[in-house]
Amino acid sequence: MRVIAGRLRGSAIRAPAAGAVRPTYDRVRESLFSIIEPFLGEAAVLDLFAGSGSLGIESLSRGSNRATFVEIDRGILGVVRENVERLGLVEQCRLIKGDALAVLRRAVPGGPFDIAFVDPPYSSGLAVGALELLAAEGHLADEAIVVVEHASADTMPEAVGRLGLIRSKRYGSTAVDFYETRAMSAG
Repeated sequence: MRVIAGRLRGSAIRAPAAGAVRPTYDRVRESLFSIIEPFLGEAAVLDLFAGSGSLGIESLSRGSNRATFVEIDRGILGVVRENVERLGLVEQCRLIKGDALAVLRRAVPGGPFDIAFVDPPYSSGLAVGALELLAAEGHLADEAIVVVEHASADTMPEAVGRLGLIRSKRYGSTAVDFYETRAMSAG
């Protein structure tokens, strides 16, 4: 797997052992980044269920300021750490070992985030739980984007709290939904 674009274009990203994670396919990554590219400049990024860290690393390559990676598996988080160190991104990154939902139940260092990636194991039900917790006050900036990768067969909600679905893309068995924060009406 390689970084697709930006200052680290072509750099290798090591993936955890086969079967340990489901890396986001290059064509899916390329498509989703073409959609969120205008939001990447100087963004604070949250990469939940980080796996190899490819989404956060790609964001940094394309101009984001900093990235926070959350991964429950110590060995997989070690792979993210190796990738970050090898690519010279240590100063821009924070790695958190923990269950993504448990981490979101408290203040997450590095927030509020401009972009959040939610890429849990498919059909686990964790994506909706992560959206609900992200929508809680404090995790996201006022004009944040949340990108959720999930199985095409899974149905995601149109809105969760202050997050509203703005776009959906399908790539065979993979789907990517884009949410944005919206102002809550007073009343």
